[in-house]
Amino acid sequence: MQADFLKEFVGALLEKLGYTPTAIEVSTGHRTVVMVTTSDADALIGPNGDHLRALNTIARRMAEHQYKDQSTDFLIDINGHHEAQMEKVRTNARLLAQRTRLFKHDVEMEPMSSYERLVVHELFADDPEIETASAGEGKFRHIVLKSRGAGSPATA
Repeated sequence: MQADFLKEFVGALLEKLGYTPTAIEVSTGHRTVVMVTTSDADALIGPNGDHLRALNTIARRMAEHQYKDQSTDFLIDINGHHEAQMEKVRTNARLLAQRTRLFKHDVEMEPMSSYERLVVHELFADDPEIETASAGEGKFRHIVLKSRGAGSPATA
């Protein structure tokens, strides 16, 4: 979807919900992110980001329904909340990877969303010492960090 279209689409959706964004910017990269700045962030993000996840689901479904011929893979981020959460996931993964390197033992992370798992897999994709694997099912799916070192339990 085009940046101008996404700005209009998300702006109209927020206004229908009774919120007025201060600014809307679109960033394209690995994933298209619609960055919204607003004074209503607490209400839009909700407890533990629940409202923001719901908003993203609704927005994508509406876009899929209205614009069947266009890609609708985008993410709405309110006041940088999503990126801050992803940075926490990366920081935690780096810390746990240090344990894996030091003790040469598998370390299991907490259950996380598919996007968070993707972020962790990408973080260690080129790491010569750490490999990642997903384990568990449903809401319990998580990442296991494994050492690639010779003689470690992960490679034995």
